[in-house]
Amino acid sequence: MKDKVLQGRYQIQRQLRKNAGRRALLAKDLVTEELVIIKLLIFGNDFKWQDLKLLTREAQILQELSHPAIPRYLDYFELDLPDLKGFALVQTHIPAKSLVEHLRAGRTFSEVELKQIAKSLLKVLIYLHECLPPVIHRDLKASNILLGEPPSYYLKHRTSSNSKSRKKFGSDSLTHRSWENVGQVYIVDFGSVKTAMAQQDGTMTVVGTYGYMPPEQFGGRAFPASDLYGLGATLIHLVTGKHPADLLQDDMTIKFEELVNLSPAFVDWLKWLTEPSLKLRMGSARKALEALDMLSHRHFPLVVFQPQDSKIKYLNQKDLLEVIIPPPGFSLRVGFLCFFDLIWLSLLINWSISVWGKPLLVLFPLFHWVFAIWILLAILFTLFGKIRFSLTPKKISLTYELFGLKYPSPFSAHSDDIWKIELLDRHIVKPQGARVEPIRVSVPNKLIIWARKRKYILGQNTLTQWLRISQRKVLHASELDWLAQEIGDWLELPISRE
Repeated sequence: MKDKVLQGRYQIQRQLRKNAGRRALLAKDLVTEELVIIKLLIFGNDFKWQDLKLLTREAQILQELSHPAIPRYLDYFELDLPDLKGFALVQTHIPAKSLVEHLRAGRTFSEVELKQIAKSLLKVLIYLHECLPPVIHRDLKASNILLGEPPSYYLKHRTSSNSKSRKKFGSDSLTHRSWENVGQVYIVDFGSVKTAMAQQDGTMTVVGTYGYMPPEQFGGRAFPASDLYGLGATLIHLVTGKHPADLLQDDMTIKFEELVNLSPAFVDWLKWLTEPSLKLRMGSARKALEALDMLSHRHFPLVVFQPQDSKIKYLNQKDLLEVIIPPPGFSLRVGFLCFFDLIWLSLLINWSISVWGKPLLVLFPLFHWVFAIWILLAILFTLFGKIRFSLTPKKISLTYELFGLKYPSPFSAHSDDIWKIELLDRHIVKPQGARVEPIRVSVPNKLIIWARKRKYILGQNTLTQWLRISQRKVLHASELDWLAQEIGDWLELPISRE
């Protein structure tokens, strides 16, 4: 196959990898004179439709991504040659070895290097996970991560301890090579990617690599925290030299502490990343990066109970979770607005009676009628309305109810589409630019349940918030903490606190 030209443009230099029905080729683009990678899927006895689905998905995802640590999409085409039929994906060539190749070459990694690799990968994951919809790799492992040579490095003098066989790994003093900069890392192979917008087709496909994939992926589910597990398993592979599958225990934890010589805080951070329980694992790459920068020990979540003075009605069953939020109730502001609205309506009624029989004059205050009635409905909802939030294994719904009338949220989603539970604090920090200090903005406490691109909000009355009818909170912070915990437990999802 060497020197063969595909599509009249890509001249094959050599074969990089060969699997059943698949090839990875290094080629030269005769137009740009640059090297490229061609991922080839060949029709034959080994052809699988699942492989075509993965290749097509990778082509689609790479077209949407733009990051220096991710290969860039160049071309996608079908091959119909007499001796070669199939599909080909062309992407930029990255002159770097995979982490597996580095390990096979005898490379060892110090704690400093591991932290540099972790921070670089977390920054890439932040980019992927904060896309809309989030992009979840699902197959993060040592062979899918490339590490290039740093711009400058130096070799430490070998000591007598370097030549001895080592029982523990990770110590700086036992590492024969130490980098000023460990090098640029890249994430490749996006065929297993899942986005929050992916439709459920009724079938379950388990994607990932045993040892690197968290328990939830065995059930066909994947979340941003799933990639964090793969990252943690990769770092453990690097520091121990052992495949994570060989370190798995019966309870699905990765047992590695006795094999390494790392700081206790970093060991704890790695264990936090590889928690089998999704609820106990860190929920986002951004939080993982912050924890790594601080290297503080984990804070285990406290069990929060419903506040004694809470009037929320709550039902938690195997197939149903239902929350009924009562109205804020009467306040001086509501009373004043009610008095104002009644005067306004009485003036409109008197006007309409005085000009009755004159259609143009009757229709003249139409906008005032609509606005006055809308304010009246908002007042009634503040006094007597309630919000019903329901979760079943198939559906998530949010309904506004007043005097037996129900107004469902116009958005509907499948429960499997939920990918994030976000608890928003009363204060958020907004950056104002490089030269201006960030400002702290006060916002209402609220709980946001994300389903694909849509969000369901608890903690604010969307029918009355614009008018600020009541200063009383729909839900207090303690109630939101409790609801976040209950919903997170029911969905088996971590809580992202912003």
